[in-house]
Amino acid sequence: MADEMKIGAYICNGCGIGDRLDSGQLEMTATRDGKAAICQQHDFLCSEAGVKMIQDDIDNEGVNRVMIAACSRRAKAEAFSFENVAMTRANLREGVIWIRPDEDDQRETTQEMADDYIRMACAEAKYAKPPHASGQQEVNKNILIAGGGISGMTAAIEASKAGYPCTIVEKTGALGGATAQLYKKIPTKAPYADPEDNGVAEMVAAIEADSNITVCLNSTLTKTAGAPGRFEADISTESGSTETKTFGAIVQASGFTPYDANQLTEFSYTKSQDVITQAELEALAIAAASEGAGGAIKRPSDGKEVTNVMFIQCAGQRSKKEGHLEHCSGYCCSASIKQAMYFKDQNPDIDTTVLYSDLRTPGAGGENFYRSGQKKGVIFTKGIASEVVHSKNPIVKFKDLILDEDVEDEVDLVVLATGMVANAGEPTRAEITISENEAKEAGTEYKVSVDSILNLDYRQGKDMPHMANGFADSHFICFPYETQRTGMYAAGPTRRPMDTQQAMDDAMGAAMKAIAAAENAGLGKAAHPRVADLSFPTARLEGCTQCKRCTVECPFGAIDEDEKGFPQFNESRCRRCGTCMGACPVRVISFENYSIDTVGQQLKAVDIPDEFDEKPRILVLACENDAYPALDMAAQNKMEYSAFTRIIPVRCLGSVSLSWITDSMNSGYDGVILMGCPSGDDYQCHFVKGSGTAQERMSKVADTLESLSLEPERVQTYEISITESEKVTKIINDMADTIEQIGMSPFKF
Repeated sequence: MADEMKIGAYICNGCGIGDRLDSGQLEMTATRDGKAAICQQHDFLCSEAGVKMIQDDIDNEGVNRVMIAACSRRAKAEAFSFENVAMTRANLREGVIWIRPDEDDQRETTQEMADDYIRMACAEAKYAKPPHASGQQEVNKNILIAGGGISGMTAAIEASKAGYPCTIVEKTGALGGATAQLYKKIPTKAPYADPEDNGVAEMVAAIEADSNITVCLNSTLTKTAGAPGRFEADISTESGSTETKTFGAIVQASGFTPYDANQLTEFSYTKSQDVITQAELEALAIAAASEGAGGAIKRPSDGKEVTNVMFIQCAGQRSKKEGHLEHCSGYCCSASIKQAMYFKDQNPDIDTTVLYSDLRTPGAGGENFYRSGQKKGVIFTKGIASEVVHSKNPIVKFKDLILDEDVEDEVDLVVLATGMVANAGEPTRAEITISENEAKEAGTEYKVSVDSILNLDYRQGKDMPHMANGFADSHFICFPYETQRTGMYAAGPTRRPMDTQQAMDDAMGAAMKAIAAAENAGLGKAAHPRVADLSFPTARLEGCTQCKRCTVECPFGAIDEDEKGFPQFNESRCRRCGTCMGACPVRVISFENYSIDTVGQQLKAVDIPDEFDEKPRILVLACENDAYPALDMAAQNKMEYSAFTRIIPVRCLGSVSLSWITDSMNSGYDGVILMGCPSGDDYQCHFVKGSGTAQERMSKVADTLESLSLEPERVQTYEISITESEKVTKIINDMADTIEQIGMSPFKF
């Protein structure tokens, strides 16, 4: 490819663009203002002929910057995919003609919008470079799986089927995890009527027969370093030997620990041997089965055959009481139905009562399984247990929510559905700091209560970040398997509460994501959400002040520091969000196709009328993951917003540099709107904390505006969900009204 930059501009006349806009004017704008060397029009640019026209100019005319003026950059992405060029898009369909009325008195401002978008896209193309791989790439198809329970075994089997060697690291002496301790499991196939064998023995046999799967028992990960495609893991055994292996990606399937029922003093768990947990009942059922056909389940205290059993749901969970679990563990109701069937299948005359406040049986066959329990005679009572009195036979006191009365029931055995506590490892450094501060204020000693699973060599902490309930943080709405550690995927109850079948399904998904991560790392391509993006951050070290803001603010631990304190980028850990770029106060961090200039020059390319024209300019910096799609959907629904708006999509609100705000004010914009994803505990930010980071940065903008004698209303930040198309149009129109009230910017030329 020639070193000289050559912009090719291509204008589509399809989808009504040619009917609403003067394409000849757009072509002149591209060549005169945008400095495009080649400019062509086509009736349907996304057609085979249109794409061929562009490719011919790339191949034969030396075009290495492609500017496409057509529909949103979110549309026709596969059609407009050209190698070894930098490509930009001018959104004339959703961004102009679909949000403006088709009326004669509006044509002038509509055309001005389109001309500006042409200028902006050409300016972006001028300052963008074709992205290239970093050179750090390594192809490593080996998958590390931390945990040998049902999730870990499933991930290994599925990855092996796809041709990817796996290593399972299991801290105990056997595979199977919690599922191996089950007498039976919740049914996984129609008619969903009876419990099934746990299936662990068959899976273990399949793994032992698979040469593609290596199993390390009685082993732990004592150090994990590197990045996707080049992870290095130290696998240590109980005997003290350590082996270092390399991997392309990691699946953490470390399972769960049952909630500690010793905390449930109100249920006499520590006093009565006949108050047990679901896990303990499984052991009793296995013991009974080992006695031969028809073996009866006997209670622990005296070996008496159980004739009356009560299952107390949500024991120590779905509660805000100190020491309890706030979350629902999901599987417990179905597990109690299954265990009640142990008794009913043994002897239909055994009384089995499931005491619940809300009965939840998720999964395809959940309702059928519940109905099957009813047919077998399992009694379901809606109530809340308050106490279990310890006596020769436990006495359960509860509030019957149907009859609205207090009830006591004497039974042989009480089974507590205690729920799941994730084996997710140690809290992150940030979480530890918060806990340490709280401990200090309380005057108590702080201790990390769990051991590390991965022992990561990351400055942010030894394990994946946790959610508030202790499970590995993953975004349920947008990317359920992705964690904040690129190339590492949580599976099974480590990620969220789930039953055996859900854990197996979850592990399949995590295995496929791990395979994709290993392959992308070998190609130098980004992981979700900017899949296949080759760009990666670089820094002009001669301008770096070593402030460390980039390393601290990176949500994914992708930046370390070298021995001199300069940023050191781990390209395959990077998600390409640009948060480091927005954090840098001296603007030395950039991507080849996304930089301070690619956005800064776009906003400067807009034609700013003087104050006497009474045509304000509103700049919108919109997150490409939620806000920009919401704007597109508003356009699809023909929702109108101000013709004075100019929208620039950004990778993440966290990538927004304060220099863009100051440049826009100095250039004469009358208002600036920043639209990012919702932040906080229920964040929807595709890059975890980019939106929240931006909110913190922008909180200081008002003081800057005041020092310039500008009203703080001129710069506003909003959190937008992808479905809020009505909200985004209202925000823009409200800003237009605000400018009309407070007047044009005094900084206009």
